[in-house]
Amino acid sequence: MKKLSILGSTGSIGTQTLEVVRNNKDIQVAALAVYKSIDLLETQTREFLPRLVCVYDEKSAKDLKQRVRDLSVKVLSGMEGLIACALCEEADMVVSAVVGMIGIRPVIEAIRAGKDIAFANKETLVTAGHLIMPLVKEYHVNFLPVDSEHSAIFQSLAGGGGNPAKLILTASGGPFRGKKLSELTNVRVEDALKHPNWSMGHKITIDSATMVNKGLEVMEASWLFGMPGDKIEVVIHPQSVIHSAVEYLDGAVIAQLGVPDMKLPIQYALFYPERRFLPGKRLSLTDLGSLTFEKPDLSELPGLSLAYEAICAGGSMPVVYNAANEYAVEKFLARGIGFTEITDWIAEAMRAHQKRQNPSLEEILEVEAWTKEFLSNASHGEIQSKMSRNMEA
Repeated sequence: MKKLSILGSTGSIGTQTLEVVRNNKDIQVAALAVYKSIDLLETQTREFLPRLVCVYDEKSAKDLKQRVRDLSVKVLSGMEGLIACALCEEADMVVSAVVGMIGIRPVIEAIRAGKDIAFANKETLVTAGHLIMPLVKEYHVNFLPVDSEHSAIFQSLAGGGGNPAKLILTASGGPFRGKKLSELTNVRVEDALKHPNWSMGHKITIDSATMVNKGLEVMEASWLFGMPGDKIEVVIHPQSVIHSAVEYLDGAVIAQLGVPDMKLPIQYALFYPERRFLPGKRLSLTDLGSLTFEKPDLSELPGLSLAYEAICAGGSMPVVYNAANEYAVEKFLARGIGFTEITDWIAEAMRAHQKRQNPSLEEILEVEAWTKEFLSNASHGEIQSKMSRNMEA
């Protein structure tokens, strides 16, 4: 019987992981953790009866504790609670599906405890891949990607026989595919949240609209598969049928295809290397008719071009890219800045940062704090003025 600790159980990945659990009788839930969403967490707790639950927000944790006092479940809070769920003795695999850099410490501690990781928290690898991947080797744990693109590469590598020359990450292009940057200045939050193919949380949906999400995936793929950024190509593929591919030294390209359904990569990670029946729609090649591909115009996609700059710079620069994006997306969702200003703010923070080489965990968190403080202190007009001057130059 496999037992899971799910960090981020009320998000898109977390809820779909629990759907996979429902469909498989030889897997159980040992621990659940969320940031604040206690209504759904209470429902999940009553259904799956985990031994531990964590609500990161302390006030919400106290509320949940009262609600589930009739159950034999321990309710924790904060980073200590998150780490306790990752280290839950009964769990042999941790599903890391939290959003943001709060996932770094729990993942590191779980690896050190010898637990396998099903990984969907890209910010952790983007900012701390140089710390995490050596630990994966040292402790001999499985580190299995859950994101559809990275799972597709993982599956394509498994069937390729070695010697990859290039990784090919596909992207739908989001709701604004084909539009010029100048056409997006008045984009509303509601417009940016209309992803054409996937149903995801608000933050990752905005990241997909700016193509920052694809930039983060390039960084993540670099760490996961040991491939430099200039060997990772992004291709716009509106149908989201080819989830990603690998080109080999002999010119062969092996890809993984499927309907846009996150349960497939989730289930593959949970039961790897076994493949099991998965209920749901099947891909019909004859119904597809055609698949199309486009080369992204990096001059119109600063979210992606800045990611390649951050990879090239290395050190703490990816931390700044990620932290500035988190801060700016939060402001956009609160209607405090415009859509195109998200990438303006990332660019300004990267230009102002003095890079640290091989940052420790403490330094990573310091850089994250510096980035958000820098942006909070910089006035809205000041950043806009600097970006205008840079464009004119």
